[in-house]
Amino acid sequence: MTKESYRPLVAVAGATGAQGGAAARSLLDQDFQVRALTRTPDSAAAQALRDLGAEVVPADFDDRESLETALRNADGLFAMSTPFGSDPETEVRQGIALLEAARGVRHIVFTSAAHADRDTGIPHFDSKYRIERHLHGLGVPWTVLGPAAFMDNHTVEWSLQSLREGRFALPMPPDRPLTLIPAQDIGAFAAHALARPEEFAGRRIDIASDELTCPQIAETLSAVCGRPITFERLPITHAEAYSADLAAMFRYFTDVGLDVDVNGLRHAYPEIPWQRFDTWATNRNWPVN
Repeated sequence: MTKESYRPLVAVAGATGAQGGAAARSLLDQDFQVRALTRTPDSAAAQALRDLGAEVVPADFDDRESLETALRNADGLFAMSTPFGSDPETEVRQGIALLEAARGVRHIVFTSAAHADRDTGIPHFDSKYRIERHLHGLGVPWTVLGPAAFMDNHTVEWSLQSLREGRFALPMPPDRPLTLIPAQDIGAFAAHALARPEEFAGRRIDIASDELTCPQIAETLSAVCGRPITFERLPITHAEAYSADLAAMFRYFTDVGLDVDVNGLRHAYPEIPWQRFDTWATNRNWPVN
């Protein structure tokens, strides 16, 4: 095989989830070989990746041998972590285990969170920054992406229930802009960085596709859902009832704000779709009637 015909192999963690799945599809679109790492290799999401041409392998963050096997001969790694379903300490332990198993790859792209490097006091931001710091000392070329708030969160059942009641409800002030990004754009940027390790190695980049206030989000949702949706500012105690972590996040969003240079990113990286919220929302199914 000539150097010109070689297709780099990228391992994708969390490949059956939103971020990992988007990264895997973007990499496949760019003719990478993709090895999808998942705890659920028999799932429908895993089969969908196989149908697109990915190799699907079982991998468990708590099983070092499975990680080392899954990463064998990989050129690159899309890495991610989450505390949801566990806790921040488990997230850090599992994230570091993934990075340690990836010492032999040539480039790691890790998705953290926007502002995670700013001492936010948000537990699931701080845990990601601990993983970032470990990545810095790993001895492998790295890139960190810090996505803003996920547009995709508005399609989960707890959000849809509020929309069915005609409400877009968050513990946010109506005049504080919120930066947003869909999983598809995170995956596209990750694939873009993995294809250009010399350009992106050693860089941390916060990313977002749009910036809107909550009333503006509600206005867009009214249009795409075909019914009036009004913004309702919830008290912070509502978030506290779910978790102290979420409450800390919304306090930070309110007091400091999650600013990301949306226009600067569009100018610097025109290859990325950078979907505006209305474009993204128009292409979604909203079962709220």
